[in-house]
Amino acid sequence: MSEPTTSSLSETSANLADLESQLKTASEKNQLQLIEQIAATGEAGLIILKQFLQERQKGPINFIDGKIYQVLLKSDSPEMSDFLRTAYPNGVVSLQSLRGIDYSLVQELLAKQDYQAADRLSMQKLCELAGPQAMERKWLYFTEIDKFPLEDLQTLDRLWQVYSEGKFGLSVQREIWLGVGKNWDKLWPKIGWKNGNTWTRYPGEFTWDLTAPRGHLPLSNQLRGVRVIEKLLTHPAWG
Repeated sequence: MSEPTTSSLSETSANLADLESQLKTASEKNQLQLIEQIAATGEAGLIILKQFLQERQKGPINFIDGKIYQVLLKSDSPEMSDFLRTAYPNGVVSLQSLRGIDYSLVQELLAKQDYQAADRLSMQKLCELAGPQAMERKWLYFTEIDKFPLEDLQTLDRLWQVYSEGKFGLSVQREIWLGVGKNWDKLWPKIGWKNGNTWTRYPGEFTWDLTAPRGHLPLSNQLRGVRVIEKLLTHPAWG
């Protein structure tokens, strides 16, 4: 196997520099694609992504930070593993809770794109917010949701958004619901919870990856009626 020539190395460096420059100025949609391209170039690309993530620490966290974190987490680079352990021991999202609830495992599962396990745990955390009776029954009464702190719902929502390229989250579902004029019959097929007259069956018919429709996750038990999800989507947490 021949060694790379000086000219090919220079060309690779020039291409990487061009990608890095684009990354800093591109739209968020294009940034997602560029992150994948840069990561595919190897260690030099990972270093660029690490530096870009560090530069972004001054601003608000969003799904670009989540995407870079996920890419670095998946890499087999010891340097990146050490960096993430030091700079982001619990992930990129700050976990705020007015009730002292620990969302770190939700963050860990979402960062690894284990959306099915994260969905189950998110419902557990909502039941934990509602109190011991909800934890025991494992589902929510709509009357319990008004008492949820803004900070906790916003934390869960931010986690889902940041680690799903902006596709999932309660606020995403709310945006879609408002966009269809608060019409539930129009919302269900749009987010993949219903096909015609048939409800999507849990868990096998739901899509547990990013090929899912926008707003597909997290789930609420719509078979119990709309009152729980309506309370979640109209909560003061969303302004």
